[in-house]
Amino acid sequence: MPPAVSDACRYLCAGAHADDRYRSAVIDELSVHEERFTAPSFGIDAARVLAHACYARRRDLGWALAVVALWVLAVPLAGGYFVILLCPGIVLALLAWADPGAAKASVLARGTLTLIRWLARLVLAYVLLLLVWNGIDGLFRDGAEQHVFGLPTALSLPFLVFDERPPSYALLAVFLYALLVFLVGLRRGQSAQVLTGPLSSGGFRDPEADPAERAASPHTLRRMAEIRYEQHAKLVMYHSDEPFRGAGQAFQPWSLSVELRPRTGVTPEPLDNRTVLERVRPLVEALTVPSPHDSPKSVDAVRDRLRELRTDEVVFLPADGIDSRAAAPYDPEETTEHHEAAVEEGGEARRHFLRIRVGGWYEDVVVTVFVRVHTQGGMLVLEVAPHVLMPVRNAFREAEREAHRYLAGGAFGKVAWAVAHTPASLAWSVRSIYRAAVAAWERGTGGYRWALPEGPAAAVRELGAQGIGSLFQQMDVLRYLKSIQDRISEGVKDALRDAGWQTDEFEQKVITVNGGVYIDSARNSAFGFGENSTAKVANFDRGERHGRDDKD
Repeated sequence: MPPAVSDACRYLCAGAHADDRYRSAVIDELSVHEERFTAPSFGIDAARVLAHACYARRRDLGWALAVVALWVLAVPLAGGYFVILLCPGIVLALLAWADPGAAKASVLARGTLTLIRWLARLVLAYVLLLLVWNGIDGLFRDGAEQHVFGLPTALSLPFLVFDERPPSYALLAVFLYALLVFLVGLRRGQSAQVLTGPLSSGGFRDPEADPAERAASPHTLRRMAEIRYEQHAKLVMYHSDEPFRGAGQAFQPWSLSVELRPRTGVTPEPLDNRTVLERVRPLVEALTVPSPHDSPKSVDAVRDRLRELRTDEVVFLPADGIDSRAAAPYDPEETTEHHEAAVEEGGEARRHFLRIRVGGWYEDVVVTVFVRVHTQGGMLVLEVAPHVLMPVRNAFREAEREAHRYLAGGAFGKVAWAVAHTPASLAWSVRSIYRAAVAAWERGTGGYRWALPEGPAAAVRELGAQGIGSLFQQMDVLRYLKSIQDRISEGVKDALRDAGWQTDEFEQKVITVNGGVYIDSARNSAFGFGENSTAKVANFDRGERHGRDDKD
């Protein structure tokens, strides 16, 4: 499946509409900071995610300006009555802002927040009813003592301050609030139509019909072209703090070294890095071939994701020291020169890797293994750095489903949703305007386009990943890694044997690696070498934020 139409890419595009924090992070990395090279994109098209992030921001900014303008105009138009409506709205907005942290709070704290939320809602409903009654009652009684559903005026104490106001102001306040509810509902409806239309499983398959790309600004189109040129290149311009950024979370990297000793009675041949890699690559690629079956039809029915395993070679170059982005050696001829030179040099900054990748669950889980071999001083060193991209966040995957539920809820359901979310509309509108203004200011004044180049500070695929997958996905990750690493070990052993070198020490250390560790976790694991080696293994940390380094 092409990366631009994969399910993982679709979920990330949906996340750009559903989560304004993720949207801002994508725009900041790919649009504002033009001096940064693009991180490798595995199974997605980061340019298309950027297009949807910019598209969602433009729409959100338009609605936010309309909502803020209505809130601002309502106060002088409806007098102090609208200020009273604003008070419970602010409380509900603060509670919505605190919701993400409340999930980890105690039961008592969550219960208290729920109680306050319902009290604020009841107060808001009471104020609205009071406004309607006071407005209608005042029009007919013309200044006589007013009652609310037969209750004395004492219960309408909030309005005593505004007694001099004409009763029509109360009705105007209710009308303006209803207009605000209407705007909030329209915004949600438009977002739901995008999620169920262009971002649906069927609509996303046609990039040319994508409204986000058609509506992209010249600046965004230029950045998208640069991203598409860099994100799948065989040359990786990396940041020194995180060279494998984009590949996901490091999963038990390991290395071993063996002394090159001639086999008895054999004159060994010189063994270089290229020779070893050429023996490893065919064995790994053979994993794409299904096991023998009793019929061709049975073979074609095999859907194991190992059939889609891909191998290529990449060279990592530090972004430091380059004068401009245009000076990066992405030209095919320059890239080829780097590949030929880096494979044997064993340098520190410029490094050559055989990259092995398996995209499972429609690119929702990506396993990438980087293999490096170098021979020096009569030693052969094998370095294996597995990385795993965990699934896209559940909230992003559920965005389309929630949009369908909203559209299927009918008129009453849509009105109820808008009424419930209107109190927080001022908060999210101000936040949207602020983030758009900050991004525009930084892009206009930061001078990033002509600044010295830097490696990527973030990868949109990693930003949108969650910390753990399902048990099925974990099992698949372990199976892919076990199969690939066994083939890597077999290829290195064959290269040693065919060149006339001993393999006993290498086989012993490989057995130690594979047998001395029970591989069942993505973090906090250790490899032991030697006869009495031990390893302590911890399971996936469900509370861990994706990409955080161990501090244990």
